[in-house]
Amino acid sequence: MSDTLPEGVERREVDGRERLCTRGEPVYGEPTDGEWRAWDAGRSKLGAMLALGMDTGLAGGETALYLGAANGTTVSHVADFAGPTYAVEFSPRPVRDLLDACASRPNLFPLLKDARRPETYAHVVEADCDVLVQDVATRGQADVAVRNRRFLAEDGRLLLAVKARSEDVAAAPDAVFDEVLAELREAYEVLETRSLDRYHEDHLGVVATPK
Repeated sequence: MSDTLPEGVERREVDGRERLCTRGEPVYGEPTDGEWRAWDAGRSKLGAMLALGMDTGLAGGETALYLGAANGTTVSHVADFAGPTYAVEFSPRPVRDLLDACASRPNLFPLLKDARRPETYAHVVEADCDVLVQDVATRGQADVAVRNRRFLAEDGRLLLAVKARSEDVAAAPDAVFDEVLAELREAYEVLETRSLDRYHEDHLGVVATPK
């Protein structure tokens, strides 16, 4: 359990209650307090991991690779406090919204690519990224993390949100999580896991580092 937030992420009172916040232009209608905008943990798996006190190892200023960027909700917050941030999204429709989030964030680079095929963006993404954030709603989530390990520095962190229903809609979530973690351990040392049920049902937050 850790309450250490990266530099550039603060708990601030917004709309009468304490919330995680980052500094940046609003992206998804989130409430603001001056230049700070609320980071809604109910719409962000990484936000939930931080809100729950998981030790993500984030300090601020990291080079980040984000898999499953979607409309840019979470990755825009990452870009607010990180360094160069590469946002991989496979579906063209959300990428249009993602581009809007990039407009005020010169360090946020959108990539319309498939996270299952890292070779298609290896020429763009820097080697030795400090953090790999993964939130992809697809079968084979551990495989995606293993394939993208190539981009992580040896002391880098994988921050993974495992969605049980994307792996197997009929199986018990705990059984799915065990399976995903077993596969993940072929390439990573798992440092911490935690249920994200308070914010995201049938999701597991995972912090790991490359072996």
